[in-house]
Amino acid sequence: MIRLSVNINKVATLRNARGSNLPDVQKFAIDCERYGAQGITVHPRPDQRHITFRDVVLLRSLVKTEFNIEGNPTEEFIRLVIENRADQVTLVPDDPGQLTSDHGWDTLKHKDFLIKTINRFHEAGIRVSIFVDPDPVMVKHASDTGTDRVELYTESYAKNYVHNREQAIEPFVAAAIEANKSGLGLNAGHDLNLENLAYFAKHIPGLLEVSIGHALISDALYFGIENTIQLYRRQLGPQ
Repeated sequence: MIRLSVNINKVATLRNARGSNLPDVQKFAIDCERYGAQGITVHPRPDQRHITFRDVVLLRSLVKTEFNIEGNPTEEFIRLVIENRADQVTLVPDDPGQLTSDHGWDTLKHKDFLIKTINRFHEAGIRVSIFVDPDPVMVKHASDTGTDRVELYTESYAKNYVHNREQAIEPFVAAAIEANKSGLGLNAGHDLNLENLAYFAKHIPGLLEVSIGHALISDALYFGIENTIQLYRRQLGPQ
């Protein structure tokens, strides 16, 4: 079974636009779980332009499925994750003012840093996933860091899916095979949607979890959040 984790950053963006508590981010997370989400993902950034550090604190006691906190492992971020006992942390090499994640780790260049950082999370009993491009070499070096999982950055798949889906998925299959061979769990995320998700899920061996936010929340404007979560879960195959 491939699990669906709903990224609720865009809900926080909408709330922050008016400076009130509408929509209520915490209630939205609870409702997502009630409607079938198997995890909640948040990505607090240093400027707190969507999910805030306070949101993380409040959500920790409410999320009953898997609480996945993703972000650039600055000292502030590491403390936030450990203090709030995330079930999973996803390490993303974001720049401070970056609009959205746009590349994975160079797991060879940053191997020593990743080893030290991952050890800190493991000492706190937190599962670690690191964001990587669909490159078997980067996946292979990721296995040397001690990470539990890798998350494949799927923007290039989504971009090229409409032109040639067979070609678009090839590097992801190769990366997945390397992850399986290296004993790494496999997650995926970025620009996956109702159009391209089923094909991805069907062809990626060993896929455990997808994290989806922007497209899912956008679809919910038309279909409603309960229906949308069920639509996405059906794309992931038998439950």
